[in-house]
Amino acid sequence: MKPKALVIRTAGTNCDKESVFALNMAGAATDMHHINYLRHNGDLSRYQIICIPGGFSYGDDLGAGKIFSLELSLWFKDEILNAVNRGALVIGICNGFQILAKTGILPDMDFKQKFTLTLNDSNRFEDRWVYLKVCSESVWLKSMPEIVSLPVAHGEGKFYAGGDVLERIEESTKVALRYVDKNGRIAGYPFNPNGSLNNIAGITDKTGRILGLMPHPERFIFKHHSPFWCNDLLLPQGITFFKNAVAYFKK
Repeated sequence: MKPKALVIRTAGTNCDKESVFALNMAGAATDMHHINYLRHNGDLSRYQIICIPGGFSYGDDLGAGKIFSLELSLWFKDEILNAVNRGALVIGICNGFQILAKTGILPDMDFKQKFTLTLNDSNRFEDRWVYLKVCSESVWLKSMPEIVSLPVAHGEGKFYAGGDVLERIEESTKVALRYVDKNGRIAGYPFNPNGSLNNIAGITDKTGRILGLMPHPERFIFKHHSPFWCNDLLLPQGITFFKNAVAYFKK
């Protein structure tokens, strides 16, 4: 049986179909529904994988992901808690990461916001490929090479947290991915495209089953997606995230 996956979209979401394609290609049976449909007809308990994709939900008019996060908190808090408590996997990509932050689903699943993704230090939209160091044994990151490359595309991607929260995230090994140079060394702009504290590109909850990240794995599904596609040794590393999620349930 294929694990069932759900991609939640709303006005302004623009990476939903790519996320559905990636999940299906990885072996999931994927549904895509508008959040208003789920409010009246949905049942999140049917799904083993929940994806909040990238984009600019509601135009980010009140801040990146803010309205979407309020809807999740008001309408789906209990369903999300139940889904995670029974073992579901959750991924938030770019705008989805911003939403997981503002709901408080990450890092502690207590629906209290503790960090944010704010304006890039460059004060402009950053659309580039980055190198990432894998720092976690999360379900989503199994069998990954130490250094992977993915594209980013965001204007508000700077990971920012107060000192006590940042220290706790670091100490509890919730950092999943860090921006690095091609040799795996911590580096500044443009390798860190947004000025994220401690070069943090993604974090997980304590179980590793909930992952939020600014880079876009759904945009590196085929080798030819990469600007370095002529490299014979290059592997499409984005699809591995989704294959790991499917394999977790097939086991």
